[in-house]
Amino acid sequence: MPKSVMLDIITPEKLFYRGETELVIARTLAGDEGFMANHTWACKLLDTGELWIQEAGQKDFRIAAISGGFIDIKDKFTIFTDYAEWPEEIDVERAKLSGQKAEEWIKSHARMDSNEQEFLKARVSMSKAHTRIGVAGGGLRRKR
Repeated sequence: MPKSVMLDIITPEKLFYRGETELVIARTLAGDEGFMANHTWACKLLDTGELWIQEAGQKDFRIAAISGGFIDIKDKFTIFTDYAEWPEEIDVERAKLSGQKAEEWIKSHARMDSNEQEFLKARVSMSKAHTRIGVAGGGLRRKR
């Protein structure tokens, strides 16, 4: 039987998830990385993206949308993130609208002398929207 490790996912509002997991795949700033029990201790910054959780004794993965934060890998795993959502919690129409607004803002301000901070906010908003839409649709990993 594969080894498992406790995973906590914490947002500013709540403890989003707690459970025994065999594998966690998270989008770090270096790309997607997988973490299992007995992983070398680490602390990795997270990017906006899909979070894949294989719970102990399960074949299938649970998927969530997360935005930023970090994962602390020790004897247990802890993810601190700005937000996390399960697919059934995502309002796809709202996510599409948010993504379209961010994309339009970027296009309309591309040639102007706009604040770099505003561009970063728009890119993050667009990334969140695309992630949420992908997770609501079953995740990008499943579409390959």
